[in-house]
Amino acid sequence: MAGKGGRLAGLDLGLKLTPDAEAARLATAQDRLLQLRLVLGGLIGDSPQLGPPVCVVFEGWDASGKGGAIKRLVAPLDPRHVRVAQFGAPSYDEKRHHFLWRFWPALPGWGGMAVLDRSWYGRVLVERVEGFATEEQWRRAYREIVDFERTLADEGMIMVKFWMHLSSAEQLRRFRARQREPLKTWKLTAEDWRNRDKRPQYKAAVEEMLDRTDHPAAPWVLVEAEDKRWARVKVAESVVAAIEAGMAARNIPVPPAPQAA
Repeated sequence: MAGKGGRLAGLDLGLKLTPDAEAARLATAQDRLLQLRLVLGGLIGDSPQLGPPVCVVFEGWDASGKGGAIKRLVAPLDPRHVRVAQFGAPSYDEKRHHFLWRFWPALPGWGGMAVLDRSWYGRVLVERVEGFATEEQWRRAYREIVDFERTLADEGMIMVKFWMHLSSAEQLRRFRARQREPLKTWKLTAEDWRNRDKRPQYKAAVEEMLDRTDHPAAPWVLVEAEDKRWARVKVAESVVAAIEAGMAARNIPVPPAPQAA
């Protein structure tokens, strides 16, 4: 159960890594992830066969480092072996369907892996706070989402869900830094500033989301994202750990980690 201040209040945002520590731990995690992906893709192993699909979901505050974490996560992988999909506001046509409909095509099949930058949780976050969904719709969505994820897990999917958390002060610092860098100004929009003004409402929505959609088939991993190096390493190591645990739970032999050269 969450503490009095909620789950986010219990995170230690002072956690940091030196550049050398990040490089060493990230390299180890990336090598292991590459090995596991090749095994699950049926490309290496004593008796190659397709393993369960892997779906990694990223949610978090604007400027919390989702893009940087995704970049490091997929860097060692062959682009043919992983799909990265980004989701924003639904289109006119997508709004004509159930809110989960548009996510199905991005989901991985057996032997595949997908990384989602934003996801179906928009229903209980931005759509809730901004009034794009009715109260009945977003309240019902908690059950629909959990049922959806359990269905995928029952079919064999290994799912990892991240919430990238950082302080309001650090978010403001990153916003201002983006304003000053010509090649990063595209990352900052008027909508980002509007969302920031509603941070208390979004925080309440995040806390309820964590409480109501954290379940054994798809638990939340909370990432202390104040330090980008720490966040990137925690993401990579958490995905590796989830794949290893998922393989073991499905009675799939987990290969020994590759030895350092």
